[in-house]
Amino acid sequence: QVQLVESGGGLVQPGGSLILSCVASGIPFDYYAMSWYRQAPGKGRELVAGITSTGGSANYAESVLGRFTISRDNHKNTVLLQMSKLKPDDTAVYYCRADSEDTGTYWGRGAQVTVSS
Repeated sequence: QVQLVESGGGLVQPGGSLILSCVASGIPFDYYAMSWYRQAPGKGRELVAGITSTGGSANYAESVLGRFTISRDNHKNTVLLQMSKLKPDDTAVYYCRADSEDTGTYWGRGAQVTVSS
């Protein structure tokens, strides 16, 4: 059974930092590109950051460029999203996603991030 489990969400003040973690099981992790998406209340789900299966390349939404960093550890089946200089507009449920051309897409259940004073 495939599982993607996010953790590390919570409440943080504007300007603060959080690190989200996603641990995968049931898939050959190093064959999957990984990404983080988010969905704010009343809005659609949007790509935040993605990283290739080897970790050699990453891409970011313009709104988080320079503030967020995605990384992965293929030995630990883990992908991280380091978030800094958080803004109220970053408030959303953050989802981990795994993609493989051969076997499709998997999603985690999400982690709530709330940026508020």
